[in-house]
Amino acid sequence: MFALHPPRAGQPKTFALQRTLPRLPVPPLEDSVGAYLKSLRPVLEQMYDAGALPHEIEKRELYAHDFVRPGGLGRVLQERLRDLDHVSPHNWLDDTLWLALAYHTWRAPLLVNSNWWLLFKPDPANPPAPVAVRSAPALGAGLAAAVDGIKGGVGLASDADHAQAQAHAAAEAMPYPDPNPTASTPPGSMGGGAAWLADNADSAKLAPVTPADYEAVTTRAEITPWQVRRAAWITRRLAEFRTRILREEIAPDTSRAGPFDMSQYQKIFNLSRIPRPKSDTFSRIDNAATHVSVLIDDMVYSVDVFAPPVDGDAPEPLSVPDVEGALSAAVADAKARKEAGEKAPLIGVLTADERDTWTRNREALLNLSPVNRATLESISSSLVCLSLDPYTIPSLPSADPLVLAPVDAQIRNAASGLWGGRNRWFDKAISVVVETNGRAGVMGEHSPVDALIPSIVVDYVLGEPVDAAAFDQAPAADAKWRKLEWVTDDSVEHEITACQARNAALIADSDPSQLWFSEYGADWIKKSAKLPPDAYIQQALQLAWYVDQGYATATYESASTRLMLHGRTDVIRSLSGESRAFVKGMLDPAASDASRHVLLSTAVGAHNALTRAASTGKGYDRHLMGLKVHLRAGEAHALFDDDAYAKSQEWKLSTSGLSAGGSFMGTGFGAAWPDGYGINYLAGPHLVKFGIESKTSCAATSTARFKHNLVQALRDMRRVCEAAAAQTLGQGAAAGGGDNVQARL
Repeated sequence: MFALHPPRAGQPKTFALQRTLPRLPVPPLEDSVGAYLKSLRPVLEQMYDAGALPHEIEKRELYAHDFVRPGGLGRVLQERLRDLDHVSPHNWLDDTLWLALAYHTWRAPLLVNSNWWLLFKPDPANPPAPVAVRSAPALGAGLAAAVDGIKGGVGLASDADHAQAQAHAAAEAMPYPDPNPTASTPPGSMGGGAAWLADNADSAKLAPVTPADYEAVTTRAEITPWQVRRAAWITRRLAEFRTRILREEIAPDTSRAGPFDMSQYQKIFNLSRIPRPKSDTFSRIDNAATHVSVLIDDMVYSVDVFAPPVDGDAPEPLSVPDVEGALSAAVADAKARKEAGEKAPLIGVLTADERDTWTRNREALLNLSPVNRATLESISSSLVCLSLDPYTIPSLPSADPLVLAPVDAQIRNAASGLWGGRNRWFDKAISVVVETNGRAGVMGEHSPVDALIPSIVVDYVLGEPVDAAAFDQAPAADAKWRKLEWVTDDSVEHEITACQARNAALIADSDPSQLWFSEYGADWIKKSAKLPPDAYIQQALQLAWYVDQGYATATYESASTRLMLHGRTDVIRSLSGESRAFVKGMLDPAASDASRHVLLSTAVGAHNALTRAASTGKGYDRHLMGLKVHLRAGEAHALFDDDAYAKSQEWKLSTSGLSAGGSFMGTGFGAAWPDGYGINYLAGPHLVKFGIESKTSCAATSTARFKHNLVQALRDMRRVCEAAAAQTLGQGAAAGGGDNVQARL
């Protein structure tokens, strides 16, 4: 990643190229409306039968013509948007519209709905994660046999020795997978796919692991020395990064297309989202702050990780022994308080609530005592939140061959934690979560930055594993830390209890899991299939969705607009006429693999064109949004009132690619619609990791089932590409077009 490159002589300062970046344009009205019209056809195909379709298409063409005609309402709205651009310091979207429309006016809880998560690879010194062994039907055959050999039968442990033996056998059978392998696995080696689904469609093997399952086997214990050490290392590396940003020692991110906007790096640290009635806001960024907020079994501490600033310079990070010493002192204090019977009020769970409810409860806290304001402002201004959890969630083995039990346990803790979101602060831009065995991840509040930027920072953090020699020096005797206090009353405690129950229900409804597709990765797609990986993966998602659901849906893929000043994102509408033709071809038993390959190549080319347009300020979704919000009282237009306009933004398949992800075990975010999927993916050279989330309350979706359908889609697409390559080489096409998807539906 960009920030991993060592400084080079003469490199520009971090923000030196900002003045060279172009502004986000207001695209030509005709271009945006024309592109939108083209994107509507596959949506209209799902809304109307073949006989009505031509008339419905013509109707939308008339709406568009009236909108863009001279004197039409579209022209008026375009001029209003140009005026907004004229008065915007950086760009018309980010300066005034984006935060409110996309995030801050949305009143749903941040938990699952908005916050994203990122899983760190293990440090080489991490001890193995615990494993809880369940009954035989839930175990894979190899694992069940291993446990059977310990004690005549499989089940929950009857005594501590048996439990330890079971966990040891299970751990031997399921080591942590390598997030950055040097080669892919053989085709078909993962198991699963369509054949497995056919045999297990109604099986309990597809049932998700619930938070209650994890809570039943998770033992709350003491914070461990290794946990503190790894947390100190991670925190020190984050502090280093902030200092390098403030001193402009990080080179600007660049690509062949040009330099990228760097403004989001200024919004990672030392701020929080603050709930306000109807629309949230941010706390003031405090780059002089020297502390992190540490949550230890729900007690909150302020721990200094920087020396005081000198002469206005960026504060210098403390040494890792000093950070470890301060964290250890806070941990010891929390332990002593707990042993003395002190119970921390679970204020953090309130941050996961519906935003207006949290607004009221926060105001109640502020009115109770100035102590609460001091604590809230300390949390808001801190570098990051650091959650030291008094447990490591055990892996729960599964007979589903696509389940990575240690990774899925890690997801659950990074995404939400257990027991209704305890020991978390969901408003914080960055929250680092560390379990007792050192397993770690990060949860991020989405509004200040897009997840790519924190992922670059985390790549820097994980670029060096914990160096034991760095801790040889004795810590300073005057480590600065203090416990932050709360003043509550019966009303606040009642709200906490009620909110914790709501949080628990929200967490229970979320079914996140990782799919590690290891049979090929970006290298094979580029070198053998000779196609761009992201566009290829998007076609696989289209195919998997259709097989899974039986209809096509509007699909969101985020496109970075960082080539422009203060650029954030626009939309790539992955559901296109070309992608629909490709999916239809894959499902047509009469189609040949040669024809399917042509359709795939065409769909990939169309997707690439959409990506280029959206990334260079020529996208139309943000433009149309900007036009619509400029409607005034009494103004309306059929283009926006049309059911198809709303339907085309029902992002039941919400997707985003991040990076190669060699340092990450996975990533993810919640589905945007209750009957959809949220999918974030990391396309590495030999391994593609998909973070997939859906809702357990929706009978139509299943994270586990979608994983198998996606694996099959990727295998079928490989077959199509290899058949085309063989034909090109004169080796003959696969007889009869090969196995086809339709035969398995």
